[in-house]
Amino acid sequence: MQFQDAEPFRIKVVEPIKRTTHAQREQWIKEAHYNVFKLHAEHVYIDMLTDSGTSAMSSTQWGGVMMGDESYAGSKSFFNLQRTVEDITGFPFVQPTHQGRAADFIMAQLYVKKGGYVLGNLHFDSFKGHAEIAGAIPVDLIIEEGKRVNTIEHPFKGNMDIEKLKAFIQEQGAENIPLIIITVTSNGNGGQPVSMENIRSVSAIARSYNIPFMIDAARFAENCYFIKQRESGYQDKEMIEITRELFSYADGCVMSSKKDGLVNIGGFICTRHEELFPQINQLAIINEGFVTYGGMSGRDLEALAIGLYEGIQEDYLAYRIAQVAYLGDQLAERGIPIIRPTGGHGVYVDAQQFYPHIPQSQFPGQALVVELYRTAGVRGVELGSCAFSKRDPNTGAIVYPDLEVVRLTVSRRVYTNRHMDVVVNALEDVYKRRDQMKGLRITYEGPILSLRHFTARFDIIE
Repeated sequence: MQFQDAEPFRIKVVEPIKRTTHAQREQWIKEAHYNVFKLHAEHVYIDMLTDSGTSAMSSTQWGGVMMGDESYAGSKSFFNLQRTVEDITGFPFVQPTHQGRAADFIMAQLYVKKGGYVLGNLHFDSFKGHAEIAGAIPVDLIIEEGKRVNTIEHPFKGNMDIEKLKAFIQEQGAENIPLIIITVTSNGNGGQPVSMENIRSVSAIARSYNIPFMIDAARFAENCYFIKQRESGYQDKEMIEITRELFSYADGCVMSSKKDGLVNIGGFICTRHEELFPQINQLAIINEGFVTYGGMSGRDLEALAIGLYEGIQEDYLAYRIAQVAYLGDQLAERGIPIIRPTGGHGVYVDAQQFYPHIPQSQFPGQALVVELYRTAGVRGVELGSCAFSKRDPNTGAIVYPDLEVVRLTVSRRVYTNRHMDVVVNALEDVYKRRDQMKGLRITYEGPILSLRHFTARFDIIE
């Protein structure tokens, strides 16, 4: 007899969430200028805005919190974290930061130069913003399959296009490319994984041109699980073997630990180059605090040291990926257009197919986010014409991204499949009324285009 798998944990602590009325949500979203980042969290029923810092910690992690060493310098919790990171990644030089954006800042200060091109598979907003502030030009070289939504089922839609990478370096010159970075998994197009073969190939090209190669490791564990499931030769390998190989091809990594580290705060930057570490330390001292706490408390360092190991446990990852796939499968069965196959940390709805009558200039993704919240109190996030548009360097005209999606992220160890069913039913209801939806116009945006979605204000086009 076979038994159905269940969550690989027991729930001992719960946080109440409350239902709200449609009239209340109408008022709150209007007061937020139709930007869900400005909503109060207590006014959200199911929060799928982000998977960053929203995980539930384990009893072992909470025990570590109680044992954390709060020493300013030389905390034993730091050395526990250092040993853990080196064991999983192989990088001997580890600098903690208060979160991933701080690690991105240090990486930008370390590598990025004004006028240079930073090459990636698909840059996400935080490092893209740091690169632009430093005067560099972020360039996305994702494979063509990664730009398509549900027309092609490719196992590694996060891959970088190797031929485009080589051509770009030859055209612009290696001296004008200070950094290559691969984000695993690729957040901008559905949490799509990058294959080991692709990482190996990018690494070989970077080394042949003496270009530094870094990995954005926010969701490295999920990426490595996909490698184990989908890439030939890895099915019988332990997860930690796969993580060590993945990182072996890079000069270093940055990580927002608030994702696959299963903690609510924290990050780090690593390198294998001893000569760079003093500069990293100095940047951390100036911006984060002393090198052995890097803006984090000792208890958070301890929880992260534990969470990184929990995050690569195969039974946990199987449950994690299966829950995201459950949500995606349920939506696809109802005809709702999503990126296929589903990725590691959420389901991405294709807003252009959802609202074909709304042009990108009227933010169809944001319109869907607003309507989903008004309908059921579910908060997603737009990753499209507001978040990822850029300006033509010659004309200044807005260039819209290839993908216009709404990300529904699934917090780790937080929601059950009953919650996923609520999301499915709500989105199905919105889809049935899709012809009635109107577009939005932007009434305020911040000075940095790639970061405007956090603070933008909108109004409905009547």
